[in-house]
Amino acid sequence: MNPYRDGHAQDYLGAFLKRYFDDAAPRTLIFGINPGRFGAGVTGIAFTDPVALADFCGIANQEPRRRELSSVFIYDMIEAIGGVDEFYRRFFLTAICPLGFTRRGVNMNYYDDRALEKAVTPFIARTVEQQIGFGGRRDRAIVLGAGANLKFIRALNDTHRFFGEVVGLDHPRFIMQYRRKKLDAYIRQYAEVLAGNGG
Repeated sequence: MNPYRDGHAQDYLGAFLKRYFDDAAPRTLIFGINPGRFGAGVTGIAFTDPVALADFCGIANQEPRRRELSSVFIYDMIEAIGGVDEFYRRFFLTAICPLGFTRRGVNMNYYDDRALEKAVTPFIARTVEQQIGFGGRRDRAIVLGAGANLKFIRALNDTHRFFGEVVGLDHPRFIMQYRRKKLDAYIRQYAEVLAGNGG
């Protein structure tokens, strides 16, 4: 699943980058897993569904107003720590694998199949290096997905020495599906880690 083949997604991404990243300031990279079908798979912007793109980022779009669980959490968290302008001045949301995968119409993570993981690892390493080249900070990266995603990125970092430190947080989808009653605590945890005080 390559959202960037779609002309609309390219337009949304272009407008988003111009609005929030039209400067030379470095950002801390926050890595998710890979694009979801109803978020970045539609908009081209990590953890940003069409509703968040319009209502929080101020970028009109013609996509169906469908929410994605991860996007709901991320934008609730962003609002809680100061809003999109403040957040995107310091951070860049991305995915460890910019391409998404589905199997029989269901989202699939790059690490769910060992052969797939092995096949995409060189591509992932190249895209991480490219994102650092765009202005990603090398002192610290944050990983969403404290299990397999974190393990993979730390192993990749051990090989390539991309970042001085790799910090993990539970993935927004996991939180929204299984820990929703602790939402406020998770938002506080995210805020502490993003401020550099935890992890």
